[in-house]
Amino acid sequence: MTQADAGAEREEGRLTFTIRAAVADDAPAIASLINGLADYERLRHESNPDIAKLRRHLDPTVDGPHLDTLLAEDAMGTPLGFALCFPIYSTFLTNWSLFLEDLFVIPSARGQGIGGALLRRVAQLAVSRGCARLEWRVLDWNTPAIEFYRHIGAVPLSDWETMRLDGSALIHYGT
Repeated sequence: MTQADAGAEREEGRLTFTIRAAVADDAPAIASLINGLADYERLRHESNPDIAKLRRHLDPTVDGPHLDTLLAEDAMGTPLGFALCFPIYSTFLTNWSLFLEDLFVIPSARGQGIGGALLRRVAQLAVSRGCARLEWRVLDWNTPAIEFYRHIGAVPLSDWETMRLDGSALIHYGT
């Protein structure tokens, strides 16, 4: 994400916020937001963000894969939410897509248009890069999010199951 992507102050209701591209120095704030997301998703026991790794993944000057992360802040610079995405590839379309790994807004800032603004900025990023798709997952109990996503035209992929191989099973299978 370039600095040209950074600006855009929005006012929704009483709350004024900006959305900007996160930089490596934002890693501690994003880690805190990640823990807030884990609390919301009832997965705090799985959340252990590594600030040093996150800092490297946000730094485009460091070799390796990088994250595109947007940070929403209030007028005082207090983090209100984030959207974290990365490129994926569609073999059927022979084209890149973006995968939105997480989008989160702190509870006290919900209902102000921040989540929708973050998602729109991710969609704009996908369009600007010529991506074929923007994909993400949503927990089946998160009805407000599902309703919003359907409202904007997103469709659920009910014929796909998410699979995960991690921990000792990954190590066992991968060695």
